[in-house]
Amino acid sequence: MTIRIINRSKNSLPAYETAHAAGMDLRADTAETILLKPMERKLIPTGLHIELPVGFEAQIRPRSGLAFKHGIGIVNSPGTIDADYRGEIKVLLVNLGTEVFEINNGDRIAQMVVAKHETVNWDEVETLNDTTRGEGGFGHTAVK
Repeated sequence: MTIRIINRSKNSLPAYETAHAAGMDLRADTAETILLKPMERKLIPTGLHIELPVGFEAQIRPRSGLAFKHGIGIVNSPGTIDADYRGEIKVLLVNLGTEVFEINNGDRIAQMVVAKHETVNWDEVETLNDTTRGEGGFGHTAVK
């Protein structure tokens, strides 16, 4: 599949780093170093605009290395980019670590996964079919 993209940054386009990777790294597009203090969140620009086909979304996810080594995550993870959005892709990073985290132009800050999705129609009813689980929710399997 080919997707139209505008790159207003000086960084390379998102790319798959390995043959079987699901996500492509997104890079920061910033003229100055951004300092992200512990428990602070900031919207980081990428300089990218995309045109997804109808029936697809782009999911913005944290990078596991940043999460593990520095406590850097994404507040609304996964973030969703809809097929009708044409604005710049920005990543809402949060620093859950104990040290100030530095973000420079070109740093890999998140992953983007393009995925097909379904559109549903609701059938409003009074009852639902029974299952073994039933209404069992959080913690219902009771791991001991």
